[in-house]
Amino acid sequence: MQRALEGYHARIAAEREGVPVIEGHRHMAIGPETGQLVNLLARALPRPRILELGTSFGYSTLWLADAARAAGGHVTTLELESAKSAHAEEQLGAAGLADRVTFLVGDALQILPGLAGPFDFVLIDHWKDLYLPSFEIVLPKLAPGAILAADNMIRGGGDGAGQAAYAAAVRATPGMSSVLLPVGTGVELSRYLPG
Repeated sequence: MQRALEGYHARIAAEREGVPVIEGHRHMAIGPETGQLVNLLARALPRPRILELGTSFGYSTLWLADAARAAGGHVTTLELESAKSAHAEEQLGAAGLADRVTFLVGDALQILPGLAGPFDFVLIDHWKDLYLPSFEIVLPKLAPGAILAADNMIRGGGDGAGQAAYAAAVRATPGMSSVLLPVGTGVELSRYLPG
């Protein structure tokens, strides 16, 4: 895993210098601190069913797949761009983690209704205007005790309206406890314990 992380970090640094990773797409990865956080949380769950909304090039997927391997779980990850998903699958294959991941390509709002839960851990890190509608679809698919982590809640991605709507909805959901953590670009960390 360390070699794969080093490769990602080099590509992220190159992107900051204006070098695109693939076909002109931006990496848009969570940072190392957020990666470590989601890895720590997901690997603490027994045999977690992990859902990731926004594969991008697979940096966060790598952290989640490592947690899934350690805890005996599995990751399902969704990405709109097929080139990004293919790159992520290649990278996770090289890291020996592809067997822990199901890669799905397409519009999250069209794919999510067809996914069977329950999910124990959800990472939300795709287009910010999709945070709330994605949450509304995922909510009935959450296992009791499920953890949700939404990235870019303090900075990054649009005007902040999508993140604010998501945070308000999560905090108003019965059985949900939530806190904003100043990790990376800000993570809204929530736990679902329905009554």
